[in-house]
Amino acid sequence: MPQRRSHVAPSAAETELASALAALRGALDVPVEFPADVVAEAETSHSSTPDLDLRDVPFATLDPAGARDLDQAFHLERRGSGYTVRYAIADVPGFVTPGGAVDAEARRRGQTLYAADGSIPLHPRVLSEDRASLLADVDRPALVWTFALDEAGAVDDFRLERALIRSREQGDYATAQKAVDRGDAGFLALLPEIGALRLEQEVRRGGASLNLPDEEVVRAEDGTYAIERRSPLPVEEWNAQLSLMTGMAAASLMLDAGVGIIRTMPRPDEKAFEAFRHQTEALGRAWTSGEYGEYLRALDRADPMTLPVLEAAASLFRGAGYVAFDGSAPDDAVQAAIAAPYAHATAPLRRLVDRWTLAICLALSNGEPAPTWARESLAELPELMQQSGQRASRLNAATVNVVEAALLTPLVGSTIEATVVELRGERATVQIAEPAVTASAPVPADAAPGDVVHLRVVRADISRGEVEFSL
Repeated sequence: MPQRRSHVAPSAAETELASALAALRGALDVPVEFPADVVAEAETSHSSTPDLDLRDVPFATLDPAGARDLDQAFHLERRGSGYTVRYAIADVPGFVTPGGAVDAEARRRGQTLYAADGSIPLHPRVLSEDRASLLADVDRPALVWTFALDEAGAVDDFRLERALIRSREQGDYATAQKAVDRGDAGFLALLPEIGALRLEQEVRRGGASLNLPDEEVVRAEDGTYAIERRSPLPVEEWNAQLSLMTGMAAASLMLDAGVGIIRTMPRPDEKAFEAFRHQTEALGRAWTSGEYGEYLRALDRADPMTLPVLEAAASLFRGAGYVAFDGSAPDDAVQAAIAAPYAHATAPLRRLVDRWTLAICLALSNGEPAPTWARESLAELPELMQQSGQRASRLNAATVNVVEAALLTPLVGSTIEATVVELRGERATVQIAEPAVTASAPVPADAAPGDVVHLRVVRADISRGEVEFSL
């Protein structure tokens, strides 16, 4: 599934699109701007200088191009037949005062929201994109996880410490992948090796990665908007394995201590598996043996039928949520897709819950009890994160809808080709190749996933984000 991008051409439609995107921000139940007292507190807050100095370790970051809210930096090295992985996380707990103005506003927001015309950050930008961000060539306090891995990539031991670090390089995914492909990986030299081993560990656990193509609305340098769809690059998957390893370590610390908050997801039941098997058979890509994670990993990303299969597999990845506990560990603590207990612990600049996880894990690593402020507010977090997740989903869906309507506006009255992705009664989810739009449309009674159908674009309402088709 190669990268596809379709642009909204400069026109009256683009002006209407800009207005529609601005209206989406106004409809959110979170203000775009921060109150003055929150900004003032952020500008004067500071984290204490850590006793541990790791500025001689050449950390580096790897994020989307142009990112400023850098949560993680890493350093990889060989250790005998195994490896040492240092994974530094922005020290947001050190900058945010519990019960203060920044804390209260962050609890109201829950997470950073990414809109087509700019982000709505969790914390004031002076923190999230400057003083707390792990930017290159500046000293930063960080919470550093150090992992000892054996030759198979399994974790032998780990610890968490507060340290002063200095990132040497800010990498981006596309540039990093090109460097790996041409054999000039630089600071990434061990990432493909360790990432592949960690993926093998996922297979052994029985984990599964869905890896649906990303759908993102982007703004080009000329001011036009576009929908970009692409599959994750290998370097992104390897990098994600470092984050997953850290989240599993954090969960194990908190579960052993009987206090914390984890991310859970139930394993699909046999009815869901059976339904998915029937769908793969109908799509001509039958899942006949092995775990569902093995089957999904083996799919050919260049095969046009892979997208319908992955869309069908999404039904297996439902029911994720947060479980807070204090006193004893929950009975069912596994995140089924990861096939292990797991906690969000690597994105505190952009996600509220990670600050609690890190503060609790740091105390536990030092042999201390979990902070009182964290324990007293643990029970609030699942609801706060659920609300912010729903808000983000609404914004993402509405943003894609209005941009897709703008893309199709010039084609009203025209006939286009679309591929059936998933049947939904008399209608179906269809994928239009050009412009790159996923939509719901009527299809012939005998249509099947993978079929190409011809649709007439009847109406495209940018302000409402609605598109209407007929056969």
